[in-house]
Amino acid sequence: MIVTIGFIALSTIIASEPVQTAEPEPFVQKLEWSLADFKMLPVPAGKTVVDGKEVEIKAMWMSETEVLWNLYDVFAYRLDLTPAERAKGVDAESRPSKPYIPPDLGWGHNDFPAIHIHSHAAAEFCKWLSEKTGRKYRLPTVAEWEYVAKAGGGDQPEGSIDDYAWHWDNADDQTQEVKKKKPNAWGFYDMYGNAAEWAKPAEGEMIIKGGHYMSEPEECSASWKGEYEWEWQDSDPQIPKSQWWMADGSFIGIRIVCEGPLE
Repeated sequence: MIVTIGFIALSTIIASEPVQTAEPEPFVQKLEWSLADFKMLPVPAGKTVVDGKEVEIKAMWMSETEVLWNLYDVFAYRLDLTPAERAKGVDAESRPSKPYIPPDLGWGHNDFPAIHIHSHAAAEFCKWLSEKTGRKYRLPTVAEWEYVAKAGGGDQPEGSIDDYAWHWDNADDQTQEVKKKKPNAWGFYDMYGNAAEWAKPAEGEMIIKGGHYMSEPEECSASWKGEYEWEWQDSDPQIPKSQWWMADGSFIGIRIVCEGPLE
């Protein structure tokens, strides 16, 4: 039986490992008004189990790496606007406020994951990117994130987790440049460790997934999750706390999903 799902025809999936009859292509998203671009990899349809429940996953694309500073800077600092538009405050309410400290903490920038990102800011970033590109970008669900992280395998990739993740034992207390570790079986880098990534559960508030540079090696897994804690914004002097920057969230980044490239 063949089922048409969105933009590609795929075989009905029975096992947890996906089976597909056509091979979608990766694509590089270029931004006409910026030098920033990023690569999106195809994810085949399939099924996964989250919290004991089977969840169907539709075919989609996911970013090869975490969102990097060279892209997030365009959104956060309104680099896509003219000086006159910035002076007038165009999009001011839907863009991040000025951070109190350099959010990269001097660790590295262009090839490093954007960090300190609040879940609200992450959602607004996806809306902005969708409007700018004409493609539907969003944050992954927990089921989608875990499905891609496992890549047809188990909770952690085969072999030593040191080969795939920056964590407490090897990261030197900071995030690291992406793509310096091995990708998982589907070609995605830094799913485990480095910066944890926002994902939406079936119910409740956003959580972070995958572990991060301060996680123990065993926490760098598909099933690991972190729920919001006030300590992530403890040093933020604002009341209420910022919806744009997590003042103490140096371990929090994002990875994005695209529901289908336009022809």
